[in-house]
Amino acid sequence: MITAEEAASAPGAPGRAEPAWPWKGAPVHALVQRIHQLQAERAQAFRRLEEAHRQYVRSGPHYDFPRYRGSVHKVTQAFAAASREVLALEAELAGPRAQPLLAGHVRALQQLEQTRLATVALLQLMGAPELRGQEDASQMHQLKTKVIKTMEAISEVLQDLRFDAESVE
Repeated sequence: MITAEEAASAPGAPGRAEPAWPWKGAPVHALVQRIHQLQAERAQAFRRLEEAHRQYVRSGPHYDFPRYRGSVHKVTQAFAAASREVLALEAELAGPRAQPLLAGHVRALQQLEQTRLATVALLQLMGAPELRGQEDASQMHQLKTKVIKTMEAISEVLQDLRFDAESVE
């Protein structure tokens, strides 16, 4: 995920040419639908990240780190693209659409996704073959629990977003 500061320097930020978002001028429900599509893309990216890590761990004893690094790079690009668009959708809802409640849901969603990605990355790092035997089972369990709770919170925010968007139109 990217932060608002990083988004400020990304394409579409003030002072830069704004990308032609396909949802510009669309009704609020279309923006909410796009947010749900982006969440599906993020879920798919998480699955690719998990699969790449599984393949990396299984590639021993001569681990294929370059392949894993390439997979992580591709997934990172997918997350960054989704984050840029989510931040643009949040700005659209907060500004021109005057929907601060919906914008708040989107902001919460972005923060939860950042937490989820950081936690998954830490879990993968702790499970790296190079650290085998040094794992802290209690910490691993806490991190896995945090991922699950974060995913539950993401689902709740998405439900709130959908429900509150229905009352707008």
